[in-house]
Amino acid sequence: MIPELWAPIPTRVALRRPGRPDVPMVRDDRDRWRADIELEPGDEYGFVLDDEHRALPDPRSLRQPQGVHELSAAFDLGAHAWADAAWTGRQLAGGVVYELHIGTFTPEGTLDSAIDRLDHLVDLGVDFVEVLPVNAFNGTHNWGYDGVLWYAVHEGYGGPAAYQRFVDACHARGLAVIQDVVYNHLGPSGNHLPRFGPYLRTAERNTWGDSVNLDEPEVRRYIVENAMMWLRDLHVDGLRLDAVHALRDRSDRHLLRELAEHADALSAHVGRPLSLIAESDLNDPTLIMPREAGGYGLTAQWSDDHHHAMHVALTGETVGYYADFAPLEALVKTTTRGFFHDGTYSSFRGRDHGRPIDPAVPTWRLVTFTQDHDQVGNRATGDRLSPALGERRLALAAVLNLTSPFTPMLFMGEEWGASTPWQFFTSHPEPDLGRATAEGRIAEFARMGWDESVVPDPQDPATFARSKLDWAEPADRDGAHARLLDLHRRLLTLRRARPELTDPSFEHTTAWADDASGRFRMDRGAPDGHERVVVLVNLGTEPWAVELEGPAEMLLATDPLLAAAGTPDRMLELPPETAAILAVAHGAP
Repeated sequence: MIPELWAPIPTRVALRRPGRPDVPMVRDDRDRWRADIELEPGDEYGFVLDDEHRALPDPRSLRQPQGVHELSAAFDLGAHAWADAAWTGRQLAGGVVYELHIGTFTPEGTLDSAIDRLDHLVDLGVDFVEVLPVNAFNGTHNWGYDGVLWYAVHEGYGGPAAYQRFVDACHARGLAVIQDVVYNHLGPSGNHLPRFGPYLRTAERNTWGDSVNLDEPEVRRYIVENAMMWLRDLHVDGLRLDAVHALRDRSDRHLLRELAEHADALSAHVGRPLSLIAESDLNDPTLIMPREAGGYGLTAQWSDDHHHAMHVALTGETVGYYADFAPLEALVKTTTRGFFHDGTYSSFRGRDHGRPIDPAVPTWRLVTFTQDHDQVGNRATGDRLSPALGERRLALAAVLNLTSPFTPMLFMGEEWGASTPWQFFTSHPEPDLGRATAEGRIAEFARMGWDESVVPDPQDPATFARSKLDWAEPADRDGAHARLLDLHRRLLTLRRARPELTDPSFEHTTAWADDASGRFRMDRGAPDGHERVVVLVNLGTEPWAVELEGPAEMLLATDPLLAAAGTPDRMLELPPETAAILAVAHGAP
């Protein structure tokens, strides 16, 4: 490895290696610095700027063995003996995503320990493992969104070598890997990039700090090459792009379009699908429209609206941004049109919001979920749906999520109704930053009426420990956890078996709801097919008598007695808080 650096700000740069004299680096006309020294894997190095005494880590560091403030270590990405030569990847269409956080997925919180749990995911029946950010951050544990060195894998997780082993192990089991990446901001601790060059716009901020300077070509190059590193050198199958609405791009060619073009070119070269999935608050289908139609050409985007509609239907919670989703008709709209706010008035935002999705867009281009890291972790106590809903309504959540026309995602532990919370946790070593983070979090929820004593201190190590999954729960074969896990397995098996459940056409999904009784019905399947799949969900407190014009086949029911009774020719009665999935011949209701 020859050390190179883009740094237009300093007038002098020297390469530092432990126990050796500093070596002055030479600058070219593009503000790139170079030292004609070959670094071997494991060699520690850093850059000394001007008259400073302390060396800074490499902005493109692949490994930070002593943390983000210390020297980088050279790492050869090509040294790993990949075992996935036969891996042809997975397309997102028809797939199911499983979101996990390495630090809390297992008691050990490492990539190698996560490998030991991959067979659970295979047995569950998911297709994609989506990993929350693993880039280097300051401290020992964090959600990952405070990363400051985007090319390095957090050493506490095992570093880049462990990451390569993890991806190889996933591919060996038929699991594709989606890596969550953050290009809209940098963390508050350990960010030395502005010392090298104009990586940030100091006069323009977003929710998390200074905006990334996308006007600077070298900063765009830094992002694009990072994305290609994950896809090409670390063999991941897709990227989840965090909060793309915070990317302030004034260029004619939006960064998202640029990323999609590079990903598509790489996909053609490596011969496997590469997916780019955007998290966006914009409800703008431009992200997923084809480039030839003026879109950016991304593979998919999240739909928070569908989450909100399902959440309100299941919990009755209508505070804040949930307010507009109070009628059950909101779930009908998101099920059949993707977005609820598609140009309609958003009371939370105080303005009209969103644009409609062209019905020609495949439904799988929306990723949806009943729980995820944000919708759990950003609650005051990090509570999942489990303690509030109980087993019967958690079963309804599983049915709504896994029979939707979209690409469903599960949040780790959701499949067995995990009782452990997933809270907001940090480990900022700086006392002032740690205190400000904790006080700000507690004060935010106090303004919303929460008792300060129940809001966890994110800096308390116990908050992190509480958020780890308890793997004894799914191992208990006789209780509610086992029944929910079995239901998720059966739903995923059914999703693979019935083509109606992966039909990508908006026009082939219809839905109906009665708000007063809490009844929801969804029909899936093309009108020229032999059968359609009917999903009936009784969210109410009274039985629901459903009249059938002809015979139907019971595919799955959340109530054991209902499942055992089969499907009568003329009438089906759903008890309160139950769901049934039927195969119905066309011509029947």
